[in-house]
Amino acid sequence: NIHSDVRTIMGPGIHHYFQEPSLVDGELVWRDGVAESLDTDILRPASDPFDREGGLRLVQGDLGRAVIKVSAVKPENRVVEAPAAVFETQEEALQAFKDGQLDRDVVVILRFQGPKANGMPELHSLSPALGVLQDKGFKVAFVTDGRMSGASGKTPAAIHVSPEALAGGMLGRIRDGDLIRLDPEAGVLSTVGVDLSTRPAATRSPEHAGGSAWGYGRELFGAFRHVVSTAEEGASVCFTGPPVATAWSDSPPDPNIVDRAVDA
Repeated sequence: NIHSDVRTIMGPGIHHYFQEPSLVDGELVWRDGVAESLDTDILRPASDPFDREGGLRLVQGDLGRAVIKVSAVKPENRVVEAPAAVFETQEEALQAFKDGQLDRDVVVILRFQGPKANGMPELHSLSPALGVLQDKGFKVAFVTDGRMSGASGKTPAAIHVSPEALAGGMLGRIRDGDLIRLDPEAGVLSTVGVDLSTRPAATRSPEHAGGSAWGYGRELFGAFRHVVSTAEEGASVCFTGPPVATAWSDSPPDPNIVDRAVDA
């Protein structure tokens, strides 16, 4: 229900926005708008929605928890079980695509893209490449602790994986070739036949950890990356949730070098 106890630029109440203007004998007159959709292919009532479960799904398993938008993905493309191809940057993934290394059934894993790692940059530039692979007939999925726009992506993408790789998440233990299953219908994001608990976590490559950017302003935001909450908690530095696993060992590093420690 829409509550009407509000005040807007139109005055008290929300009912003003249910009306539409028209000219009658040269004067402005407000009339009640239509009560039902004039085209249910565009706007449907709550009693007859496009999808009774909505367009978002929570997927979870031994890789953590993630969100996936399925409304743009055809049902036949939603469930993917395929070997992993692991990358640290979207530039690496795009280069592998250009080199033909991804012309197969594949789950592209892009880690170290979360709030603690680099502030969750937009990864949408991968969508066209993944769509090309899918159009070739391959089973393709994308899994990342970063973020991307799902509005125009037609391949299944599990994003905001929490905990992120840099905070002890299991994405940090995935290796090329591991079999990954993404099933948004069943709410599953997991490995198949892989024991991640026995593996050490991967470390970020120095060239990707920000060391080369030292002196260009990146260090100014090191303190924020240190305290930021997980993606599922809002990736906030103001409203942090309960403690999560971090990249620190036994004790926090010298705050003067916090950025280099986070990016190590």
